[in-house]
Amino acid sequence: MNNELNYKSNPLNGVSLKKLVTEIVEHYGYEILYAYLNLNCFKSNPSIPSSVNFLKKTGWAREKVEGFYLYQYKNLPSPSYKHQQVPPRDRIIPEDQIPSEPAELTLESAELLREQSAKKSLEFSKDLKSKSSNRKKASPSTKNNPWTKYRNK
Repeated sequence: MNNELNYKSNPLNGVSLKKLVTEIVEHYGYEILYAYLNLNCFKSNPSIPSSVNFLKKTGWAREKVEGFYLYQYKNLPSPSYKHQQVPPRDRIIPEDQIPSEPAELTLESAELLREQSAKKSLEFSKDLKSKSSNRKKASPSTKNNPWTKYRNK
């Protein structure tokens, strides 16, 4: 019963995908949504029906939009890493977290966020390269390989 009460406290409970998309489009507009979510359904020939149709077919995009709805539009605190692994509609929202006014978003803040994300991605890839170059590469030994004697025949 406790899980049932927590489920009912999720702001996505009872909200259809069409209503969700309509609310965020009316508040932010397609340009801001594309800038933050980077989904083509908000850029090329955007409309509510085509966006809903795309999001119904594409689970990862729907989760991205639902997360945006919860943490930007409803302005809830960011979830823990553990909760991020659960789809937004299945997340348990603590009772003390009450939705508030939508976050103020601009194209400039979206660009800044994108630059920060690109910088983190670059640092992560450099870190991976340095870790892989530090490993000693094993050379295949032909001395103990039983198939070597058949190779030159």
